[in-house]
Formats: sequence, structure tokens, C-alpha cells
Amino acid sequence: MSQMIVNERYKKSDFKIPIHLAFGHESIAVAINELAKKSDQLVLSHRNIHYNLARSGSLKRVLNEYYLRKSGLADGRLGSMNLANQKKNITYTSSILGNNVSVASGLALGQKVKKQKGIVIVVTGDGAIEEGSFYESLVFMKSNHLASLIIVEDNGWSLATRIEERRCHINLNQFTASLGIKFLELSNNDPYVYLKKLTSARQSTIRNKSPFCVGVKLSTLGNWNLKTAEHPLGKSINYHAGPAPTINLSDWPLIKNSAEDPVFVLKKYFSEKLLKRLAKDILESLKREVDEIH
Repeated sequence: MSQMIVNERYKKSDFKIPIHLAFGHESIAVAINELAKKSDQLVLSHRNIHYNLARSGSLKRVLNEYYLRKSGLADGRLGSMNLANQKKNITYTSSILGNNVSVASGLALGQKVKKQKGIVIVVTGDGAIEEGSFYESLVFMKSNHLASLIIVEDNGWSLATRIEERRCHINLNQFTASLGIKFLELSNNDPYVYLKKLTSARQSTIRNKSPFCVGVKLSTLGNWNLKTAEHPLGKSINYHAGPAPTINLSDWPLIKNSAEDPVFVLKKYFSEKLLKRLAKDILESLKREVDEIH
């Protein structure tokens, strides 16, 4: 719902900066937020809104940052694609593809040298695994026995192009296995399952002093169909950055009736009636929080 409020303002061209929304990515962000200890460091990529909302707990401060105001989460200095939050252990965020994995390896080495507790959790995407820095960083982490979790969010897109339309398949499981790095794949947006498996992965990377790679299969919701002569039935288009034109603010935030939508998955644990009541209360609370922001 916080993202929906951002999206409504984005549609009105309220922002002077690019913002990458993450509808459909919320479950992994919630699980990582619950997983991370005070001694852990979190390193993010350009699509970070879901993690910053989960960690900060304040839509108002995130919104003010997007407006580049002093009252923003980073005093209006970082905007969206580089938004870090030191108070919540988001140590570094980068708009450069693959750059944050290299920085994360340095942070993990620093923790080892200083004999600090905790791990480095770095979030990247399926596009960044094509970069040389991804391979080099994993080799560095493995060679130096660094406790780290590498989270790869895979939404199947590169900008507005399907991965299979532009490059060969990369088997991340086999790739990490070639370096002796453990791999786990998550899917279906169940935050409770995610947290349980990630807790085990965190324990493993500390115990074995070795990086652990986690692939997360998800869908960035909000696509639309573009009909052309080549695609008379319509071709799915991913907006990548900018507003999601097909998503509108509602007191019931369900976007898709499938496991691609984290709200749908919550119906495994809670009745729809309860979820709708909670959603309505949450929306009213969020509106009160940001009403004075113009």
C-alpha cells in the first residue's frame, strides 16, 4: 500500500528522480528485514524501495527523500536509486549494476579483519549476474572465507525485455557450485517459508565461513499488454522504472490472484475478511501519515 501511494504520486509526475517500484517483491524484503541482526550489514541495488520501506517503517520519510527534502530518510541527498539508511544497517546502495556486490565483499572482509560478528547481506538482480564484478566478488568472498548472503532477485526481465529474448540461460545453481558456494532457490512469495530457509542459510554462512547464494524467483507486478502488428494479441511490457500504469490505489491491495502476489499468499494464513479489515486500517493510517506532504 505504501508503494501504491508512491505510485499514485508518480503518475502525477511529482518526482524529479527515477524510482524503481517493486510490486510483487515484498515477501523477500519482509523476510530479510526479519532475518537481519543488529550486527549484520545490508547492501542494496537500484530497486530498493521494498527494503527501505520494510526497514524504516516510515512511508513519510521515504516519500520526503524522493522529494529530495531535508526531512527525507537521507536528508534529501540520496534520492531513490542510492538510498541507504545507516541507522537501520543499510550500509550502501548503488545504482551501478553489479557494483554493490563488489562493495559487499569489501565490507565482509572488513568484518572479518575487525573480528566483528554478523554477516553482509547483499541484494542484486538477474541482470547483475551477467557482470564480471559478480563472478569476481563471489570468487573473492569464497577465497577469503567471508560470511555473506548474496540475494539474487530474478524477475525474468532486463529493462523491458524478457531475459530469454536477449541472452542465454544462466544456471545460477551450477555456477555457484563450480565455486563451492551453496545455493538455495526461493519462490512462491511465502515470507514465513522464506524466513525459515534464510535463517538456516545465515547459520550456514557463519558456520562454514563461506558465502551463500540465494536465488529468488518473483514477478514485478504492474505489466501491461501492448498490441502491435507483430503481436496482435498483445505483448507483456514491463515498466522497469517509473509508475506502474495498471496499478491503482485501493483499500484492498491485491493485484493478482496468484502466488505472484504476496498479498494473495497471505490468504494461506489469514482469512480474506481479516486481511481486508487490516488493509483498510493500514491505508487510513498511511494516508494520515503523508496527508501534509505535497
